[in-house]
Amino acid sequence: MVIGLNHRTAPVAVRERFWISENRRLDALLQLARAEGVEEVVVLATCNRTEFLLWANDASLAANSVLRFLSAEYGLKLCEWKHFYRLLDEKALLHIFQVASSLDSMVLGEPQIVSQVKGAWQQAQKAGSTDRFLDAVLQKALTVSKRVRNETAIGNSAVSVPYAAVELARQVLGTLENKRVLVLGAGKMSELSARYLVNHGASSVCVINRTYEHAQELATLLGGTAGAFEERWQHMSHADIVISSTSCPHTILSRDEAALIMRDRVERPLVVVDIALPRDIDPTVRELPGVFLYDLDDLEKVVQHNAGEREAAALDAQKIVEQEAHGFRRKLLAERVVPTIVALRSRLDEICRQELESFREEAGPFSRDEDALLADVAGRITRKIAGSLARELKELPEKTEQEKMVIAVQRLFHLETPEKALAGANI
Repeated sequence: MVIGLNHRTAPVAVRERFWISENRRLDALLQLARAEGVEEVVVLATCNRTEFLLWANDASLAANSVLRFLSAEYGLKLCEWKHFYRLLDEKALLHIFQVASSLDSMVLGEPQIVSQVKGAWQQAQKAGSTDRFLDAVLQKALTVSKRVRNETAIGNSAVSVPYAAVELARQVLGTLENKRVLVLGAGKMSELSARYLVNHGASSVCVINRTYEHAQELATLLGGTAGAFEERWQHMSHADIVISSTSCPHTILSRDEAALIMRDRVERPLVVVDIALPRDIDPTVRELPGVFLYDLDDLEKVVQHNAGEREAAALDAQKIVEQEAHGFRRKLLAERVVPTIVALRSRLDEICRQELESFREEAGPFSRDEDALLADVAGRITRKIAGSLARELKELPEKTEQEKMVIAVQRLFHLETPEKALAGANI
């Protein structure tokens, strides 16, 4: 099951409320792993989505557990639940494969999502909140992602967030030649955006980060300079373009602070691109004359550029993803019944042994060869019955039908309820 919200279902103002920062994800994993209905959980949180990937023994209980967690930790109101989606069974599998293959990204084909999915999975493994179920699903999702990139052109024409930042800056400034860039935050997206601006003509880059050493490292990579966090406003007064992508849980630039900065700029426009989640810049800053503030929602509009070419590639990728999701679901369904099949074979062997002993007492004694022949015939019959039932259980196309058949077999042969599926099996 997948429960979450993303750039399609919620604006940035809603997404930032439910974004789970890296230092809080471990606690979220530990809480939900102990919650009702949840057996395994992975938390995927990016600037475009917050999702809970769940393996649940009871979907309703698991959904309620996530609802309680979001209400207690993030103040979720019932009226906001409309922004969240709840996907089950094959729809959940298909969604996870689409996400890993960058088909559900704001920018179709963007490569960052693969490392984000890997990171979320690794964190869940370290927390002990994932096991063979979600491990198998995520391993398959990454395999599908690789196949999509190898067999389609989905990544060839990707319009990136850095591209969108350049386009927005050009709309305001006309040209990037000799423009000065200020980068707030030293993460990967900051680096990509700044590098893109420099490649398109920006003359200088100043990097500011709370940890000065990190600012120095990125500045060296970009051929720029580093500044102290306390001096950010002075640097902003001289910049033409500001890229802000910090991990700060609150805004770092208020309307009043921006007004003071603009007062000294002598009608020079300032382009501010806020790609952080939660947002770094108070959204009311865009009301100030001369300030052109863009956030993730604005960037999404820009990346629709060249959509036709990317969507053609996406159609090919979607076919692969759907085929893989359907096939993997059938494999999961087959593996779910393995404990029942093992118990059935054991039960049939027991019945065969009991009947052979009774027959020996009634009609025996038999010679060694006769006894071996009887045992062989009885064994063939039990294997035939077990094999036929195993095929029926594995090949049922619907989960509900399979569950009904499993219950019927368990009752008919007085089998104990098997432990959760995939125990001891490889997917």
